Amino acid sequence: MASTSDVFSYGIPAESDFGYAQAIRSGDLIHVSGQLAFDEDGGFPHPGDFAAQLAGTHAAMDRVLAHYGATRRQIVSQTLYVVELGRHAAATAQANLAYFGGHRPASTVLGVTELTLPGQLVEIAFVVDTRLPA
Repeated sequence: MASTSDVFSYGIPAESDFGYAQAIRSGDLIHVSGQLAFDEDGGFPHPGDFAAQLAGTHAAMDRVLAHYGATRRQIVSQTLYVVELGRHAAATAQANLAYFGGHRPASTVLGVTELTLPGQLVEIAFVVDTRLPA
């Protein structure tokens, strides 16, 4: 039987409008929906600002990890969606290295023409394996 802690949501309008959860635990794995730089109220404060969005996206990832008592070292894979990837590739790589330190999850980076919100430039989905050392 699943407990309510197995599903995580921020309680923002986008979740009910689209019909999704931010994350769901399935056994030892946690599947996390694409994270982006929402603020605490579900607003999107940095349209067009790639650096601010990437920092906010990493903060959102940390918020999901904290909910499950997990760490960055337990992320086994990630998929990054980046608008204008050629323009933002170096910043993406630098931020990724800083976020993970010595940990190396499997990663896929996709250049896309647009994302859900006007001015949204980055979104990151990931999978956590809680069997790995924290």
